[in-house]
Amino acid sequence: MRLAELSQAGRQPDLPLTVELPGAAGALQFERWLRVLPGQRYVGLARWQGRAVLAKLLVGAKAARHFGREHLGARLLAEQGLPTPALLEAGQAPGQGAWLLFEFLDDAHSLAQAWQAVATAVPLSEPQGAVLGEALAMIAGLHARGLWQADLHLDNLLRHQGRLVLVDGGGVRAEVPGQPLSLPRVLENLGVFFAQLPVELEPFIEELLVHYLLVNGAHGLPLEALLQAVAKVRRWRLGDYLRKVGRDCSLFSARIGAFGLRVVCRDVEATLRPLLADLDRATDQGHLYKTGGAASVARVELGGWPLVVKRYNIKGLGHWLKRFWRPSRAWHSWREGHRLQLLGIATPRPLAVLERRWCGLRGRAYLITEYAAGHDIIEHFAPYVDGTPPEGDLLALDALFAALRRERISHGDFKGYNLLWQSEGENGRWALIDLDAMRQHTGERGFARAYARDRARFLRNWPTTSALHRLLDQRLPSAAPGAGTATQA
Repeated sequence: MRLAELSQAGRQPDLPLTVELPGAAGALQFERWLRVLPGQRYVGLARWQGRAVLAKLLVGAKAARHFGREHLGARLLAEQGLPTPALLEAGQAPGQGAWLLFEFLDDAHSLAQAWQAVATAVPLSEPQGAVLGEALAMIAGLHARGLWQADLHLDNLLRHQGRLVLVDGGGVRAEVPGQPLSLPRVLENLGVFFAQLPVELEPFIEELLVHYLLVNGAHGLPLEALLQAVAKVRRWRLGDYLRKVGRDCSLFSARIGAFGLRVVCRDVEATLRPLLADLDRATDQGHLYKTGGAASVARVELGGWPLVVKRYNIKGLGHWLKRFWRPSRAWHSWREGHRLQLLGIATPRPLAVLERRWCGLRGRAYLITEYAAGHDIIEHFAPYVDGTPPEGDLLALDALFAALRRERISHGDFKGYNLLWQSEGENGRWALIDLDAMRQHTGERGFARAYARDRARFLRNWPTTSALHRLLDQRLPSAAPGAGTATQA
């Protein structure tokens, strides 16, 4: 295949694949794809002149611009003496595309992988501190040389043979190469880094900054300004991600039209295909938790993988007239589930959403999620109605309510059956299900009212005379943040 033909190769060109580069650059034999943006960028492990290389092939109308950024970023990193894979070959051919071939780092592992191994540990435990400290030291070294990584995340930092290496020159930018980065740019870039970490780590940001300052002490780092930068990036990331859950991209496969909507997490699309082919049959033959009425809920098995299908039914003409013109409850739950996932609040992962449509008018809809094993809070706390639950369970409940208040999220139907206990080794956490009425509020007043309703409904799961009711009533905050006494439940 010629380089220019790659733009028509789709999302997953068949492997092995030989791509002929223009001129004397030779040929690439691709063995594995690492990242593909169809019609734009193809990154993978390939053989070139008898050696393994990381090949970035750029095609399409934006190829020249992307090549310029990648080439400049790689050159800046090398010129400033920062650890980065060697650029072995680069070039472009007008009307065909461009290529960059880097040294392939065999057995390299990203700091993102290292973080996943310690992500569930106690916030800023020693293993977590080690991973984040490595990252901050590398970022500080970058800033000390007048550079920053606009696309800053842990996947762009690789451990290889005992050292940390920077990759992805396309995101590298320069202020004045060789001179320390200015304070505003430092705060902005550190805001990008910290915004991707769990919110529970925010109280430890000042402590973590020591790793940065030991390498780059050119500026004092005002904590309040940094936290404002973090909050700004978090808001942007959430909005950007929620836009992606409804369109075709690297994360989601989406088909939306006048006669139907189907959005599926791309990494499980092939696995879910047999289920998606006949959802009604699978739902009706599954283990039914709820049937009839406005919704049917069933647990289904797909090759030993337990899933939950929630089918939103249309009960009749009157019900359809209320529902056809607005987003379905399946779509709402899909979006809110992904919101919780990004915010680090436990909920079963949403995998797919479907709407039946006729000329744009909505009908029956479906939501598929992972199955969450575990007891609901009513069953889990049943032995303690007249006593005190384990402190770890109560602390996890405190953490959930704190997260909901911090993010101004109301559930809308806080029955005990919608709160499941998820064991995680010696610890555990509470996961939310049934997100049909969930909402993230923009204002304090509206959230205060919704929070008061949620809290009151939650406490009604137990008799008011019980010791457990009194304990939870005393323990759970009775007002939304900043709402004063006007929002007492």
